Amino acid sequence: MDVSRFRGLAVALITPFREDGRVDQAAFEEHVGFMLEGGVDVLVPAGTTGESATLDAAEQRALIRTTVRIAAGRVPVMAGAGSNDTRKAVELARAAEEEGADAVLAVSPYYNKPTPEGLHRHFEAIARAIDIPLFPYNVPGRTSSNMKPETVLRLAEIPNIRGIKEASSDMSQVMTLLRDRPEGFLILSGDDELTLPILALGGDGVISVVGNEAPDQMAKLVHAALDGDLETAKVIHYRLLALMRANFVESNPIPVKSALELMGRLTAHFRLPLTRIADANVRVWRAALVQAGIPLGKATVAAGVT
Repeated sequence: MDVSRFRGLAVALITPFREDGRVDQAAFEEHVGFMLEGGVDVLVPAGTTGESATLDAAEQRALIRTTVRIAAGRVPVMAGAGSNDTRKAVELARAAEEEGADAVLAVSPYYNKPTPEGLHRHFEAIARAIDIPLFPYNVPGRTSSNMKPETVLRLAEIPNIRGIKEASSDMSQVMTLLRDRPEGFLILSGDDELTLPILALGGDGVISVVGNEAPDQMAKLVHAALDGDLETAKVIHYRLLALMRANFVESNPIPVKSALELMGRLTAHFRLPLTRIADANVRVWRAALVQAGIPLGKATVAAGVT
């Protein structure tokens, strides 16, 4: 596959649950449709925002299968398939490929805190187990370990490791990757708030959380920046900035699912240890949605949520 298909706006999809804890298949299908209508370029099911840590293997397969079916080749599917157990990560990646995913997104091993050599061998093992592109995901805030540029650039020598989701929030590190990466190796922002500066410096896109709430606006921001229209991108960036920040007022994906509930798109249910958003943060959410120009759901307005 042409790796350029993964440029642009990718959205890390939420996973809706029913009150009894089961995956809400109908709500998930509707959400994927909302993403496609909004102009999303890449769909990312079963990632961190999709609460992958509490999904079993069958549920993960089903989410990927559903996303592939609805996408129907219109946009690529980059399936979440990460674990801090290399053997399990390999199994998840193979399953994603079997279900029709176009690429795999694998988070850096969490809790174990592997050495650079351990990180290299982990991702090398996943890459060798599949024939589709692999995108490692560097997010030190969740994993307690950071993939330094030298490790990433070494991984870039492996043929089907075709890019990275970079969420270290270290712009110096990002700039080193952008300067030294081989041709065709994609740098995708893993932080909505840093998407515009990363794209302005030559990055290729974002794997977004805010795209769940504002796919159309985020798509316009990303596409404008990639086209060199930084003025348009800047206007949208500042309109969405409060929303980007509100998405992390509590642990992701508690806020984004709560926002979607305020928008009337779903009912926010979580699997423990995640819980519903604190009442004190609802006003933060309402203000961020209003600033972004996103209407609240009729039931929310009728209930007088403030």
